[in-house]
Amino acid sequence: MINSEKRPSASTGRAFVEGDFLFRAEDFSRIAAMLHADAGIFLPESKATLVYSRLAKRLRTLGLQSFHDYCELVAGADGMDERQKMLVSLTTNVTSFFREPHHFDMLRTTILPPLLQAAKSGRRVRIWSAGCSKGHEPYSIAMTILALMPDAADYDVRILATDIDTEVLAEGRAGRYEESLVAAVPPAEKRRGFTSVSSADNRILSVTPEMQRLVSFRELNLIGQWPMKGPFDVIFCRNVVIYFDDDTQAKVWTRFSSLLVPGGVLFVGHSERLLGPAQARFTSIGTTAYRMHGAKA
Repeated sequence: MINSEKRPSASTGRAFVEGDFLFRAEDFSRIAAMLHADAGIFLPESKATLVYSRLAKRLRTLGLQSFHDYCELVAGADGMDERQKMLVSLTTNVTSFFREPHHFDMLRTTILPPLLQAAKSGRRVRIWSAGCSKGHEPYSIAMTILALMPDAADYDVRILATDIDTEVLAEGRAGRYEESLVAAVPPAEKRRGFTSVSSADNRILSVTPEMQRLVSFRELNLIGQWPMKGPFDVIFCRNVVIYFDDDTQAKVWTRFSSLLVPGGVLFVGHSERLLGPAQARFTSIGTTAYRMHGAKA
């Protein structure tokens, strides 16, 4: 995605970035405003060249002559589909299986055992992967669960995986990955979680039916309406809100706290910290891991 820095200026005039298409500061400002309004993502002026390089491909595809024309398209009622494509073009889904492994160690050793024991007695267990990208995170959670409870899918244990990007959600639902992307998965989890699929070009591994039964993929904008009511026992939201401004981050953390059970756990990214009222609702229990305390507000 796009790193947070100073806000873009509103200067106008000559080309903001040199290239085949005229791209002025006012065009950048319009794009930045739309990205912030649609997804809460803060786009700094220093990323103007990145914006140009990624969206120039869309202009060529559409046969447009300038970024002004592109802005007019995506700002209009007939441009909603292209506006979604713009969002996808300007976000980068960097992910891997068992990323930030200390979180999964804590999940396996401390958090899941009592939850899964309760599930055997009929308790509902829910985990949310917010900003799930191509499915690496929720499937890593699923592998961790299955290592402890191979028949977990037969109980009321489920993982909600959400993202704003419908293209990466489709990849997650398909659950098919090149073998090189699964190479870092521990051998036992790899055997439990994947089966080989023949391919003309690459060896493809597919997630097992047990994994797919545990995970449900849904489209969700974190700054929009949240249809789910919870409550959740664990929420993963890692390396997502760092692209939001401080006020938006604080609102998202607070909304998460309202959907966690007392004692529920929130995992955040390595460079993220809780902001706003949510700080008073959590206790740190490890590196970028927080436990909800008290009754829900």
